Amino acid sequence: MHTDISKIRWQDALNKRNQEKSLRELKITNVLTDFSSNDYLGLARNTELHNSVKVVYDEATLKNKLGSTGSRLITGNNKYFEQIESYLAQVHQSEAALLFNSGYVANLGVFSTLPQRGDTILFDELSHACIKDGIRLSQADRFPFLHNNLESLEKKIKKAKGQVYIAVESVYSMDGDFAPLKELAALSNKYNAILIVDEAHSTGIFGKNGSGLVCELSLEDQIPIRIHTFGKAMGCHGAVVVGSQVLKDYLVNFARPFIFTTAMSLHSVLSIHEAYKFISQNHHLQCDIKNRVHKFNNLNSSSLSKAISHSPIQIIIIPGNEEVRKSAILLQNNGFDIRPILSPTVKKGSERLRICLHTFNSDEEIDKLCKSLMLTSSLA
Repeated sequence: MHTDISKIRWQDALNKRNQEKSLRELKITNVLTDFSSNDYLGLARNTELHNSVKVVYDEATLKNKLGSTGSRLITGNNKYFEQIESYLAQVHQSEAALLFNSGYVANLGVFSTLPQRGDTILFDELSHACIKDGIRLSQADRFPFLHNNLESLEKKIKKAKGQVYIAVESVYSMDGDFAPLKELAALSNKYNAILIVDEAHSTGIFGKNGSGLVCELSLEDQIPIRIHTFGKAMGCHGAVVVGSQVLKDYLVNFARPFIFTTAMSLHSVLSIHEAYKFISQNHHLQCDIKNRVHKFNNLNSSSLSKAISHSPIQIIIIPGNEEVRKSAILLQNNGFDIRPILSPTVKKGSERLRICLHTFNSDEEIDKLCKSLMLTSSLA
């Protein structure tokens, strides 16, 4: 009986989502031209990188197990974890680094662990869901501030209690715009707040050897905690938190998402190392993606409801779940893998097409996409 009641409740929720045109479904669209994935530098599909990972993995697995067999604190740790963490600390100009299984888990670990009862977390209202979920697990007070609005942030800092933590993303995943990191660092220093920057969508694309936007702006000494994820431009999986040795030791001892989860596989660890090495040997990739972004922005008409973005993430606002779905279907029918972003993922009225540019998108493909976007806009 209880099972039947639960099924009715779940089906009612699904029916409501369907009526609101916001029901999520799993799809496979490999036949379409990719303008949707986060594989900005094409590393996930790069044959040379794939082969190098295979070589080091085959060699390593002769002496190691397929799976990690436990958490890092039990049987999951090995020399490869230690080596890659030292390497990542160097790349990202930090004292220490700690690997996590994903960016989501890393943010849960950081925000559920560091702020304590009596502290205050101030977060950009457009922060990713994993940041907000981590904050919800904390016992600290938490308040959003207006997106990239320093005045809104400072007003809330003045009212905050205890140690203040500020959470932002260097590049925002749903808008593709940049956080004002220099100004945020200055404001944090002014009020002795701890600034935490999620660099998920800047890792690999910005900074020497893909070190991120913070390093590109030479702010690593002013921003004590950064989260870098590898499932976007790095083309693999996992994440790392970089900062001081004390930060690493504290997370190892108190971050439940680190302590109580099975360590990532050897293949994932080795893939991270090879991906960073590949970027360090192919500096042209960062220039290539910036050229794609420049071309796309130049080709798009100002008549489109398009926010200006200098990152690979481009958006075109088409309000309404049904309307943006129709636009996405038109583009998919023309051969482009472009997905609609619906409310409640974004605010109602700000539904959009999210277009991701890649180094492997040819000039011809971008030209055709922009022409299709103009046609779609005229039909909307």
